[in-house]
Amino acid sequence: MRVVMIVGVLILLAAAIGFGMGPGMLEQSLNKVMEHEPYVISDDARVLHDSLVVGDLHTDSTLWARDLTDRADRGHVDLPRLREANVALQAFTFVTRSPKGQNYESNDADAPDTITLVALIQRWPVATWSSLTERALLQARKLAAIQADDPTLLRILRSQDDLAAVMEARAQGVQTIGALLGIEGSHALDGSLDNIDRLRSAGVRMFGLHHFFDNALGGSLHGTGGGGLSDFGKDVVARLDERGAIIDVAHSSEQSVSDVLAMSDSPLVVSHTGFQGYCPTPRNISDDLMQQIAMGGGLIGVGYWDAAICKVSPRGIVEAIRYGIDLVGVEHVALGSDYDGSTTVPFDTSELAALTQEMLNQGFAEEEIRLVMGGNMLRFLQENLPLEAD
Repeated sequence: MRVVMIVGVLILLAAAIGFGMGPGMLEQSLNKVMEHEPYVISDDARVLHDSLVVGDLHTDSTLWARDLTDRADRGHVDLPRLREANVALQAFTFVTRSPKGQNYESNDADAPDTITLVALIQRWPVATWSSLTERALLQARKLAAIQADDPTLLRILRSQDDLAAVMEARAQGVQTIGALLGIEGSHALDGSLDNIDRLRSAGVRMFGLHHFFDNALGGSLHGTGGGGLSDFGKDVVARLDERGAIIDVAHSSEQSVSDVLAMSDSPLVVSHTGFQGYCPTPRNISDDLMQQIAMGGGLIGVGYWDAAICKVSPRGIVEAIRYGIDLVGVEHVALGSDYDGSTTVPFDTSELAALTQEMLNQGFAEEEIRLVMGGNMLRFLQENLPLEAD
């Protein structure tokens, strides 16, 4: 009876909020672009940008109630804006739980979950109200439906064959976008190793271990214990390695990252982050750990928001990228925007040429620009996606 009462209260609360703040208003209040004058892009920068393979390791766009095939007047990412920016590879990461009052210092794992409220406001199926796996699968189905309706718009990257097909299509002038599916925190497994295979069947190839709270796998960077991997967490990492999945440690505690490095030979991803030595906030793990990740062949996606880079501007992003190149080497640095992740950013994805321009302004070599803007992501996927879909 108590559970029924709690669910009833949540429904009434969601309805009340929904009448005053619909799904569009909710997103608009969370995913913001700073006001700015149009970025000036030189002819040289435009020609270079249009010749790049552009890729981004992190966006949470599937969380929100809008059609990604339409150009929206809110949020940061949709397919038309990706095409405007010449983006070839986009990771779509599925948020399934987030604690009320989330911050970068400490979050209680038992704090009320805000994604439940998002699910209610956006009228997600009843199964998603209690199952985090179902929340991830729902978001995967959104992208699968786009591919089924028009495979020239988007292709889910289940294998190297899919990746090769996307790149061949783009070489022929078709702006197909390769979608790498991921989960932001393996609490989306609902405590079951079997759900790894369910998510893989839906196309998920990148598994984040943690988000803003400690979970069954162990310590988050923003949890309360700072601990490492639990026994279940080690079992998950072992199963992901066995399945050839990409492991993302973007929100994992430093001890959890060290534990993964100690037990796995697979290259790791830090999908959206900054560098502690450039921006000393609780969001960024130590430079030493970043170097260890790079030494293992890993890839680090630099974000665009304040806690990652401190200076929210094209200049700040590029300065953080330069710091990362000097720290770990240019082959290990990529873009990891955290678009549509309740962030405020200096531009949406349609304006990505501003980064190409700023890299030129700061004296980057053309090869550095090509690698960071997407070449490294392309190579990493060529080396780490399964040879064939399973």
